[in-house]
Amino acid sequence: MTKRFKTHIPSEIHPLEAVILHKPGPEVENMTPRNAERALYSDILNLSIASREYEQLKGVLDKVSQPFEVGELLAGILEDPKVKENLLADICCNEGVCNAKELLLDLPAKELSRQLIEGVPLVKDTLTNFLSEERYLLRPLHNLFFTRDSAMGANGNIFAGAMANKVRERESIIMGAILKFHPQFDTTVYFPAPTEKNINRQLQPTIEGGDFQVGRSDILVIGTGVRTNTQGIDFVLETLKNETREKRHVIVQELPSVPESFIHLDMVFTFLDHDACMVYEPIIFELNRYRTIHVVLDNGKVKRITQEANIPAVLKSLDMDLKPISCGGSADLWIQEREQWHSGANFFAFAPGKVIGYERNIHTLNELNKNGFEIITADDVIKGKKSPDDYRRCVVTIQGSELARGGGGARCMTMPVRRNPNG
Repeated sequence: MTKRFKTHIPSEIHPLEAVILHKPGPEVENMTPRNAERALYSDILNLSIASREYEQLKGVLDKVSQPFEVGELLAGILEDPKVKENLLADICCNEGVCNAKELLLDLPAKELSRQLIEGVPLVKDTLTNFLSEERYLLRPLHNLFFTRDSAMGANGNIFAGAMANKVRERESIIMGAILKFHPQFDTTVYFPAPTEKNINRQLQPTIEGGDFQVGRSDILVIGTGVRTNTQGIDFVLETLKNETREKRHVIVQELPSVPESFIHLDMVFTFLDHDACMVYEPIIFELNRYRTIHVVLDNGKVKRITQEANIPAVLKSLDMDLKPISCGGSADLWIQEREQWHSGANFFAFAPGKVIGYERNIHTLNELNKNGFEIITADDVIKGKKSPDDYRRCVVTIQGSELARGGGGARCMTMPVRRNPNG
């Protein structure tokens, strides 16, 4: 076993040490056009191409950190009989098939892990099951390769995601159990308080990692829209109030409900370096449409809540002066829209000024290059032809013809567990 990692996420850009990933597998193709929308997809990915693109991402991260795979971690905790029984009870009862637990308990840990991810087939051994149009007793986790959403780290803690869509709730249950029970990790996991079943689901707290960013140890930037609601952000605020008496700043950015490319904050804003960020200008800088709210916590209480101009302006007032770099450039709105749609703002920083993104967004890459980011390919990094260590700033490009069609980018596919606080 490699060394144990104690959770520490002081910012979005500190040098990466440990990260959780999931390689897209059969669960991505275990759908049809009939149920793709239910699975939050608008199309079915080509798994062979998506897998090759994913290997580029993992190959780069292998060079700079310790990546962990969800399936292997899940199999590891399922070796513990008590964890296995409790986790199955949580999953099965949450999905309305409590009796399924007994059918699955005897499966070996590795096989159970596979089925919980790829789907548990529905046995057609009763008339009801025979006539059912369902193929699975427990449906596949089509979105699991977006590991960012199901848990999010800030400083020494992890917040378990409260997913906006029922089809993704198992992802959060699994990730929370991994971080809580796997001996590889040392962390405190905060779970949103359960809500009464008779309460309207729209009033239940939802928060996903794509909306959650750590600007600095005392600054969080959180998006609110179709995936993260204000109740979910209030859960974070209450947790911070109870955890520390020190001053904390939470910057909240409203997001559009349509189109679907705006589902998370990291589709329109990401941190790149100590003094740079990526922005989708029409959302971040458009006046009087999508509000930016600054919440100040001090001594365990909300000191003030104010509306501000935009995220960079609030950060500057807190001594984080970031130069905005425009997704798609600033010249043509159509180009901006097209590249944002394909996750052009969704960069993952593995060190200050060193990020990963899709090579297809050429206008965004040109803007980065103008601002001192050398463009290098993932293949060159993996083969040792080029090293990010040789550059002050760089963007490592991965192919994205299929992965981008899943609705996310490099940040969406990475869930950091630890970053070096001294970097």
